[in-house]
Amino acid sequence: MVIKVYIASSSGSTAIKKQQQDVLGFLEANKIEFEEKDIAANEENRKWMRENVPEDSRPACGNPLPPRLFNDSRYLGDYNAFFEARENNAVYAFLGLTAPPGSKVGEHL
Repeated sequence: MVIKVYIASSSGSTAIKKQQQDVLGFLEANKIEFEEKDIAANEENRKWMRENVPEDSRPACGNPLPPRLFNDSRYLGDYNAFFEARENNAVYAFLGLTAPPGSKVGEHL
């Protein structure tokens, strides 16, 4: 199982940049392995992300924006879903991973 975080390295939106930094920083701080997939520098990444975000998770108009999280090819959610899981100490369950023993970001969701 590989956590994939789709980001845009050259986003004009400061909100998107902050959200991406928040997700990546959290994963790094908790030593959660992940792959960073840049949709700005790689057309294949952009196409794959847009095709694999479920219809009910897409914006009413326009394309899905980063950050978006996947476990292999299974869609996990956007920044808001990640943030909610983090607030509820359920990041590992959200990511579909087993929490390490004694982890304070537990498994319950």
